[in-house]
Amino acid sequence: MVAGPAEYSARLMKAVPLKAFSRTLTRRAGSKRLRSAGRVPAVIYGRTIQPRNLEVSAKEFQDMIHHSASATVLVDLAVEGEGVTNQLALVQEIQRHPLTGGLVHVDLHQVAEDERVTVTLPLESVGQAAGVKAGGVLEHVLFNVKVSGLPKDLPDLVEVDVSELQVGQTVLLGDLKLPDGVTAVGDKSIPVLSVAAPLTEAQEEAALETATSAPTTPEMLREKKETEGGESAKK
Repeated sequence: MVAGPAEYSARLMKAVPLKAFSRTLTRRAGSKRLRSAGRVPAVIYGRTIQPRNLEVSAKEFQDMIHHSASATVLVDLAVEGEGVTNQLALVQEIQRHPLTGGLVHVDLHQVAEDERVTVTLPLESVGQAAGVKAGGVLEHVLFNVKVSGLPKDLPDLVEVDVSELQVGQTVLLGDLKLPDGVTAVGDKSIPVLSVAAPLTEAQEEAALETATSAPTTPEMLREKKETEGGESAKK
């Protein structure tokens, strides 16, 4: 059984101000000097602009990501010392050091206000499902969903009110109620959330037997055969 359209209540995504600086030091040594000065190499590119090397404050960028509801962040970029109109951009990729986790490089994708973009947003359930109160189990099939829309229409995340979800009911991707102008990307019949029936005592016992009956016997037999084969080979 499929549940009815899910309610939408998430906040719309707001462009976060981010200051950048034009970058002239582009080689490895220059990047090290930037990081030692508390800045991170960055690049911005887009459909209507040429790729450009920038640098941003590591602390300011880290704080922005830390306070963001998702990994998809829309920034209102201002390049210091340039009297040009601010640019909207999405944080496309963040490269971190494999050991320290520190910022290494940032990719920004410039977008226009009238340009539809596709982003991945976290999906969260809100409320306690009626089916859970009846003993069922709420199952998150997807924790993130792709949506497409104009930058000003994108939400921070997608929240689904599961209060009315009964045992055996499922919320599909196509059921998600999104802001006007925003659409879910993908097969609309894909399950997103569902309430599964509780396991019966017999099912629990069967699951326990399956978990405990994966004996090491086959391995022991294989080891014995290999040993016997080795002994016969020696003879």
